Amino acid sequence: MELTLLGTGAPLGLPRPDCPCAVCALSRGPRARAATALLVDGALLLDLTPGAALAAARSGHSLVGVRQVLLTHPHDGPAVELPAGLPTAGRVPDGRELTLISGHRVRAVAMDSPGTGYEVTSADGERLLYLPPGGAPAGLGDDHREPYDVVVADVTGRPDGLARMRASGAVGPATDVIAAHLDHDVPTGAELDRRLAAAGARAVPDGATLYTGEYHEVPDVPRRTLVTGGARSGKSVEAERRLETFPEVLYVATGGTREGDPEWAQRVGLHRERRPGSWRTAETCDLVPLLAEDGPALLVDCLSLWLTHVMDEVGAWDDEAWADGGEKALRERTAELVAAVRATRRTVVAVTNEVGSGVVPATAAGRRFRDELGRLNASFADECEQVVLVVAGRPLVLRG
Repeated sequence: MELTLLGTGAPLGLPRPDCPCAVCALSRGPRARAATALLVDGALLLDLTPGAALAAARSGHSLVGVRQVLLTHPHDGPAVELPAGLPTAGRVPDGRELTLISGHRVRAVAMDSPGTGYEVTSADGERLLYLPPGGAPAGLGDDHREPYDVVVADVTGRPDGLARMRASGAVGPATDVIAAHLDHDVPTGAELDRRLAAAGARAVPDGATLYTGEYHEVPDVPRRTLVTGGARSGKSVEAERRLETFPEVLYVATGGTREGDPEWAQRVGLHRERRPGSWRTAETCDLVPLLAEDGPALLVDCLSLWLTHVMDEVGAWDDEAWADGGEKALRERTAELVAAVRATRRTVVAVTNEVGSGVVPATAAGRRFRDELGRLNASFADECEQVVLVVAGRPLVLRG
């Protein structure tokens, strides 16, 4: 199949009209995106948007051969002048299938939100799934017959939908996942590419033509990642974002619970509310056995609390205990953790803190914790394919 993305933006386009936000200000020239529309083999147009004929011409195509125009949005959208010779736009009821004169078979896929998705199968058996903004397929089972060759979907708006499609087998390792309906709630440029790569997806510019089965560079998803940063820098959000399209995730909370501390309970509650409902949670500091096991992706939040727990166990806060075997015991525990990270087969995203960039702690115990956390972070980072520093909510890739 030949697929031409006439637009890849949100329904209002990018930049949005009269929007003063930073993303819209940066979405100019080649970063501008018209509302998403897809031309399939010159015969099928999915979504009719303003300027579709001009967009096709700019990409070296024509709408003259279009035999069917299908809408996905839950509404008919803004008034659009129908280009001459183009058939009237319509939609297919959920579950119904139609066959075009071009040989394509189109089946309407029910969504879990208003709108219609379309599964398109070419005469050669190549399969495309095209989804509306904010939508994901409803009722996906665990026995999907085959992965789609290409999926065009709202990856940034519905990462959970992509996770469900992976769990059902609708999206496999070779599926080309194209992000569409891109809006101003996600960064543009290199940061968008990096965020999509973590989800195993990619963005293409408006007017790009893709061919099913054609080689393209597969987004490199790092298997082990360390996310570091200061307090309230956004490091936990960044870590969670990296796994939000995974079908299964085990969230390892090293902080545990603290009786009689309502502020801590509120922090824990906010973290739980932010995580997808499909994620499981384990409250433990026993990380080595988890890293040794096979299983779903691990999100460890965080190493600084793990270190606090271990320092409690070995008596590292007390100067005498530290000199009388505490230092040696702590070094052994951290070396054991680093070795487990080196040997693990699981996908791991770990969060830690940067505590050595500010005021020098007033106590020997505080300085000891700062120094040991710095050493742990450096050793852990050595075993990770990617290391990210988050500052003011902005991720800076230090490695990978």
